[in-house]
Amino acid sequence: MLSKAKIKYIQSLDLKKNRDSDKVFIAEGFKIVEEFIEKFRCRLLLGTHDWLNAHPHIQAEEIIEVSQEELSRASLQKTPQEVLGVFEQPRYQTDFNTPQKELCLALDTIQNPGNLGTIVRLADWFGIEHIFCSPNTVDIFNPKTIQATMGALARVQVHYCSLTDLVKNIPSTPVYGTFLDGENIYKKTLPSYGLIIMGNEGKGISPELEKFINNRLFIPNYPIGRPTSESLNVAIATAIVCAEFRRQNS
Repeated sequence: MLSKAKIKYIQSLDLKKNRDSDKVFIAEGFKIVEEFIEKFRCRLLLGTHDWLNAHPHIQAEEIIEVSQEELSRASLQKTPQEVLGVFEQPRYQTDFNTPQKELCLALDTIQNPGNLGTIVRLADWFGIEHIFCSPNTVDIFNPKTIQATMGALARVQVHYCSLTDLVKNIPSTPVYGTFLDGENIYKKTLPSYGLIIMGNEGKGISPELEKFINNRLFIPNYPIGRPTSESLNVAIATAIVCAEFRRQNS
């Protein structure tokens, strides 16, 4: 039986202050929960009878069988899918030297949870294991962000830190950003390591970070000179840039 207190607790985790207080986050749906259950400690698991029967060896501190109606009352989703988990937030050691060895992303004040989640998902697709986020980037454990990652957070480490301190620590490492006055990305030779900085949805890369970028890239529209949209969505732009890096180094 799912108590009212448990429902209230789960719904309270929609707020960052409550997630941070308990160092937990919510994940919903069989695909995401099954990804996370192997990677993160599960404090509480709500599952329907059919889902729990199909996963008899699942491990969690507390497992509660629920009806679909009970799951709907606890869920933060409009159409909950069979299972909900409350997981402990992972804590990683941040190594500023990582971009000197492998390709990494840095996100400067990304505000939309869906954009952040999508970027984590595409980083996973392109084998990028570390994302550095400015402190004022949206919370990776926001439920909308978690859902948008589709489980990719199980393989991608997200670090919150001063991006200025990060780039100051790697003066000899290539640092990339996208600009309208940059060099055509398809004519630029790209390495297999370095740091790609993606900026805020409306303001782009902040001036204090821009001065550290030693490789300015431009994603050309087609055909050149044709009137077009002012800019690309940050997640779409990130996908294009990462794809070209990996294409050149495959």
